[in-house]
Amino acid sequence: MRVLLHACCGPCLLEPYDAIAADHEVAVVYANPNIHPVEEYVHRRDTLLAYAEVEGITVTELPYEPEAWQAVTAGLEPPASCHACYRLRIGMAAAEAARIGYDAVATTLTVSPYQDPEAIRAMGEEACAEAGVAFLVTDFRERYPEATRRSRALGMYRQNYCGCVPSKLEAEAGRAARREARRNG
Repeated sequence: MRVLLHACCGPCLLEPYDAIAADHEVAVVYANPNIHPVEEYVHRRDTLLAYAEVEGITVTELPYEPEAWQAVTAGLEPPASCHACYRLRIGMAAAEAARIGYDAVATTLTVSPYQDPEAIRAMGEEACAEAGVAFLVTDFRERYPEATRRSRALGMYRQNYCGCVPSKLEAEAGRAARREARRNG
């Protein structure tokens, strides 16, 4: 089966790619209009592309259109905004898979223990059905520690939020709270 793997960043690509490529022909698509600001988008993309080049992995970058993300998440709060974001990004990958003749789409989103694998499955199945391709249901959370270890060993740029403004603010607030707790003791 020919699988187009949606990847959100280099560290998240490592383990899912290896697992899927063991059984399928895999190419990667970088489709992430949720990432803000553009400098963060570029940093994540370039990290992914550098790794892919060394490993000989084919990557297609879809246009960066943050206004598409803003349109589908406007007025929504998590988790509804997260579900809309999953649907958008997997939908972009599914449309590309259909366009280039791939059989299925998978996503690296399920490697993160911070994402909702059931919502990813539901949004992925919906988006892929609409595009006429299969959604390869995966759950790579057990591979997260190894992905973290490998990405650190490779010196990859790593981040602790999905890329959208609300998740960045939440991550920054968490870091500030942890610093304050350390100061107070």
